[in-house]
Amino acid sequence: MRKHILIILAIVLVLAGAVIWWAVQPDVATLPIAKVEGERPTISAPRDQTIPTIAVADAVGWKDGARPVAAPGLKVVPFANGLDHPRWLYRLANGDILVAETNSPPRKVAGIADVVMGYLMKKGGAGVASPNRIRLLRDTDGDGVAELQTVLIGGLNSPTGMALMGGYLYISDTDALLRVPFTPGQTQITAKPEKVIPLSGGGNHWARTLLADPAGKYLYVGVGSSTNIADNGLDAEKYRANILQVDPVAKSFRVFGAGLRNPQGMAFEPKSGALWVAVNERDMLGSDIVPDYITRVGLGDNFGWPWYYWGGYPDARVKPENPALQEYSKRPDFAMGPHVAALGLTFAQDAKLGPNFANGAFVGEHGSWNRVPVSGYKVAYVPFGDLGFPKKGAKPVDVLTGFLNAKGQAQGRPVGVITDATGALLVADDVGNTIWRVSVK
Repeated sequence: MRKHILIILAIVLVLAGAVIWWAVQPDVATLPIAKVEGERPTISAPRDQTIPTIAVADAVGWKDGARPVAAPGLKVVPFANGLDHPRWLYRLANGDILVAETNSPPRKVAGIADVVMGYLMKKGGAGVASPNRIRLLRDTDGDGVAELQTVLIGGLNSPTGMALMGGYLYISDTDALLRVPFTPGQTQITAKPEKVIPLSGGGNHWARTLLADPAGKYLYVGVGSSTNIADNGLDAEKYRANILQVDPVAKSFRVFGAGLRNPQGMAFEPKSGALWVAVNERDMLGSDIVPDYITRVGLGDNFGWPWYYWGGYPDARVKPENPALQEYSKRPDFAMGPHVAALGLTFAQDAKLGPNFANGAFVGEHGSWNRVPVSGYKVAYVPFGDLGFPKKGAKPVDVLTGFLNAKGQAQGRPVGVITDATGALLVADDVGNTIWRVSVK
């Protein structure tokens, strides 16, 4: 009898071990990434992951003079190095460049999800404390290198976005939109920032991006969700997964666009004047979906998060359901690929990188953690046509690669992208602590 019990127990343990082994196996992509890019990406069936696939490249930095690889006809050099976790960029009218040296604020560890997130951040190079400052970079002699580097303002709270409007420099901290009097040419700000509006903070997706309306009336703030799919309930997501339209005179705001899980880089497309945004979509549905994207956003648009993705595909994990929203969930304009972490966005109207990069959008892809093989870790370009939309049949084109070395380690990770006053492309690299400058050879 005892022998039979031991045999049964052994079988149970073997089966339990097999189940655990199967559960922790990473989900591997079955589609070429090109199939999940463009205007009509393949949206395959979800593969729900109770235990997430974790595959983030180990951050090692640039060694022995290594640097990224530019597209044919282009070259890349450091514009500024020795920085401290540079994430976001802004160009002033006089050509000075502002860079937010920043990172996530301290996080509470309240469960396994927080432990996993902390592990991923450390592994991917984001485990350092936030410098909480904005640095000014100035190329004083026009040689493409910032000779002057000075702290413009410190004492902030995980700042990201910057915008100059009406004599104020606006700064989006993780929990507030601030402003301070500023005139281009200044190299230091000593005034105390004034709060314009509070912003919802805490949880995931801490970076708040910022864009000034060309008419000088409104500011747009991207506020990402607190969780992957409203895991802590919808109350925790109030005024999140939104683009907020702010009236800085009245110190008021309204929701401009909704259902955007993590809206990051924003820019106005030069031909149509439409607001475009780069968005990170949800995790843990498999390595083939859901694609991150860039898209136009109009007042009142809703892109479906957390209930729907890519124009109405339901996420069965989200409770309670919201069937009334499905037909109103707007489909994004252009997929960048699954899990690439599309962050930076700028259009090419000021770029002077040759005819292949004259009309389109540059996108900084920080790189995946929830996909095998990894995706992103590069700067891509989306060609546009004459009417302000991506060209029919277009796919993203590599502009800056080589952020992963031969061992698959991250030498750098691109984030914000802008053009400088000469038409070169500047790329913030928060792992390599460098601003890279891409120009024609």
